[in-house]
Amino acid sequence: MDEHPPDQGAFLNEIEGHLLIAAARTESRMAAVRFAARLDWLTDSQRDEVERQFEVEYLALTRLSWQRTAERGRQLRDEYEERYRRLRQRVVACCLLACAVLVATGLVVGAFA
Repeated sequence: MDEHPPDQGAFLNEIEGHLLIAAARTESRMAAVRFAARLDWLTDSQRDEVERQFEVEYLALTRLSWQRTAERGRQLRDEYEERYRRLRQRVVACCLLACAVLVATGLVVGAFA
């Protein structure tokens, strides 16, 4: 047996990916059939070829869309991480400044007491 437990998050992501691909294939097939059905002048072999080409193109466009979405997600994550880092730096700086003011106030009050 494997000594390391499987990463459940990665496993679930992989299953989700397979389900998305299966759904896209089914969707592409159904769209191809609908498209070819409107071309009633095609022979059976021509219809099959049109459906096959339509499916291929549909899946390519779907893949491109997913890649663009993933890239945009990465860009947004990077932007938000940078904003969060800058915000965290400002909060820490404000806390340090507040502590310095409190210490200075304590020293001034202690010196005159």
